Amino acid sequence: MKMSTRNRLPGTITEVVKGEAAAKVTLQVGDNHMVALITRESADELGLEVGKEVTALVKATDVMILSDEGVA
Repeated sequence: MKMSTRNRLPGTITEVVKGEAAAKVTLQVGDNHMVALITRESADELGLEVGKEVTALVKATDVMILSDEGVA
């Protein structure tokens, strides 16, 4: 499978919270964690569960960066 996304973050699922329409998926990515909100249908189809190794693909038009000087 080929993808144009360049920001690929391999990690491990640490939490999956499913609502009626959406699922909150928390990943451990190295020393950091990230949270993704996806459809519940996608979470079910992908079989997402705690401990599963996955890759987060990040493609965004906006990225905010925080430094010691404040928010950029």
